[in-house]
Amino acid sequence: MKIIDLEPGDSRLTADLLPVLLELRPHLTEDLFLSILAEGQGQGLRFTAAYDADGVCVGAAGWRIVANTSQIRKLYVDDLVTASTARSTGVGRALLAHLEEHARTAGCTELNLDSGTHRTDAHRFYFRERMAVTAFNFVKPLT
Repeated sequence: MKIIDLEPGDSRLTADLLPVLLELRPHLTEDLFLSILAEGQGQGLRFTAAYDADGVCVGAAGWRIVANTSQIRKLYVDDLVTASTARSTGVGRALLAHLEEHARTAGCTELNLDSGTHRTDAHRFYFRERMAVTAFNFVKPLT
């Protein structure tokens, strides 16, 4: 497996990573993804892709380094998804390890993510990876 941090403007963001990301975020279109990238990159949004031995993208992670008053400095994972055809093959573990290394290098105190309450398979994975539930995430839709 090869893990690659994709730079802004890299065509693999839409050609390779977006199809995998759509498994987690089916509401995205290519145009919407590109507009989020354009705005999010100024906020530190980055994407990392995992490729199998055949060169097929099988995992995607969107992440950023965030400074705040509660964790001081954390690596926040916006998106973490393994292609359905590659689940339970170590892709998620490899992506998390790669992101943890980024967090340590950047002096972060923690790696942090939110996971929808309905994603029980993902929760089992996070618990196996020694992640803990430390907070509630409250949402008020603004429609």
